[in-house]
Amino acid sequence: MKISDFDYYLPESAIAQTPAEPRDSSRLLVLHRETRRLEHRIFREIGEYLRPGDLLVLNQTRVIPARLFARKPTGGRVEVLLLRRLDPLTWDTLIGGKGMTTHKRAQIEDGPGFDVLEVLEGAGRRIRFDQPIEPYLPRLGHVPLPPYIHTELKDPERYQTVYARDPGSAAAPTAGLHFTPRLLDELLAGGVRIATITLHVGLDTFAPVTEADPTGHVIHSEWCELPHKTADAIRGTWAAGGRIVAVGTTSVRTLESAAQRSRIANGELHIRAFSGDTSLLILPGYEFKLVDAMITNFHLPKSTLIMLVSAFAGREKTLETYATALKERYRFYSFGDAMLIV
Repeated sequence: MKISDFDYYLPESAIAQTPAEPRDSSRLLVLHRETRRLEHRIFREIGEYLRPGDLLVLNQTRVIPARLFARKPTGGRVEVLLLRRLDPLTWDTLIGGKGMTTHKRAQIEDGPGFDVLEVLEGAGRRIRFDQPIEPYLPRLGHVPLPPYIHTELKDPERYQTVYARDPGSAAAPTAGLHFTPRLLDELLAGGVRIATITLHVGLDTFAPVTEADPTGHVIHSEWCELPHKTADAIRGTWAAGGRIVAVGTTSVRTLESAAQRSRIANGELHIRAFSGDTSLLILPGYEFKLVDAMITNFHLPKSTLIMLVSAFAGREKTLETYATALKERYRFYSFGDAMLIV
């Protein structure tokens, strides 16, 4: 397996700069794994492919306004991107700016100061604030849009799912951006069940793999939780022969992380609630244990996300589907269109 196996050409014009309005008016490319058939639909029609008794699993993480600006004692400006809170004062971050090495200090503009505790990989820095930063985020923080989005987002809520509840992500679980409250109500009325998990998304999830052999890539751990209620819903769905439909790669990784802690005995699925870190890397050859269908967006070349999709749908078919999507002018990445893989 080589990193070049997951590369493809993407013109910049195919990268969506603004979200679809309304949310569920985005396009939906349906891939049938067994027959390799493709269908071109609108996202609000997704209920035609879901059955009564299916379980839709949503990631209810909420993006925090994690982009901050600070000044060094010399007056130089630095940019701070909060990635993960380690304790009330300590965060792993990305820092843009020269000279921010161990023991260096800076002050968030109109906010608390911080010290660099440790230099991590690349622009990564572990920092410690003088006081908790969370109370300052609503006033001083900015939505951390991906670098390939150049158009200003007028409504920050459009980079949140309508069911976002648990603050903690540095990026949105974008497959969920297509759902509206009305569409979710329609699915429930049609007999589809809904359950939630939480995975707080770090930017490492979206980073290209730089190793020639993807098996050498290390995903930095992300915190996730599968609650008791969701574990119960999964057991019930599995026993009744329904499908587990993961909304987004973050839901896939949480479900499959839970599967590693599960077992099947006497024809019954034994799955337990859990919370903690996951660094699960899903590559082609991985055997999926819980996920039966997946909703996802179109992902970056050579990223762990396109590798995960390739593991589920097959590498050749995934790349063929991406080529069709480009030909049919689908929109790619965070604000782009969606795929349903069944």
